[in-house]
Amino acid sequence: MHSTAHDDGAFLSALGDRVRELRARRGMTRKILAKDSGVSERYLAQLETGQGNASLAILRRIARALDVPLQALIADAPDDPAELTQAVELLRRLGPEQLGEAHALLLKSFGAVDAEARARRIALTGLRGAGKTTLGSALAERLGVPFIELDREIERESGVSLATIFDFYGQAGFRRMERRCLDRIIEERPRFVLATGGSIVSEPATYERLLAACYTIWLKAAPAEHMERVVAQGDMRPMAGNRESMADLQRILTGREPLYRRADAEVDTSGKPASEALELLVAAAPAKGSV
Repeated sequence: MHSTAHDDGAFLSALGDRVRELRARRGMTRKILAKDSGVSERYLAQLETGQGNASLAILRRIARALDVPLQALIADAPDDPAELTQAVELLRRLGPEQLGEAHALLLKSFGAVDAEARARRIALTGLRGAGKTTLGSALAERLGVPFIELDREIERESGVSLATIFDFYGQAGFRRMERRCLDRIIEERPRFVLATGGSIVSEPATYERLLAACYTIWLKAAPAEHMERVVAQGDMRPMAGNRESMADLQRILTGREPLYRRADAEVDTSGKPASEALELLVAAAPAKGSV
């Protein structure tokens, strides 16, 4: 009991210190913070001296007034350097394309990535029907490296189909397996061509891992061609409601396009036979000598 009370006291004291330091960093008097947050000066004084036991609702109001995330107040860890806080706040104001540019600059300057090792690992992204399997296997054969399909690796490692994974473990379970398989492939295979699932770009941490470790190429095509290729693969579901399916596909493509564009290169396979698309992909890949 004594230990718990001591821990609570230490937490409240640290909370008060963080509020006071953040207020000082922004040049705010306690009176200004009280006005902006709607929390009384007296209560703020108690909070800053470690005597206030604030509710989450009050802490949220204080965080908003200080223009910081709630986590910045309640994180039970050492405060981040001021430069990191400022950098995060700057990044938060950027749009999707600007974030992509900022990420590329940071990765280039501070990513500590072995460029040669990265060039030997080629990953293909894009919606289903873009040609990742057909073109990816042909590219791997041309380069003399293994071809890997991430979805098949997930099924092999789990021992069940993707449909079963989603039925029993849901989206979150699938994402965990996807990340685990990707990490294993990167750690165990020095060179490969990897076909990823179309939605991998929607999982930020996994996509960042892919971009950092692999030379990434976005295979793109017109929505109508995506659908034609999916149907040609034997999946007739899109034909059940063609107009609605096309609208859904266009929405998905529009939503993911800024993420796909973060790839190192793009290859548009629209209206091109497989042989021509393959030559474009070979040209977009790193030089064979580096692979």
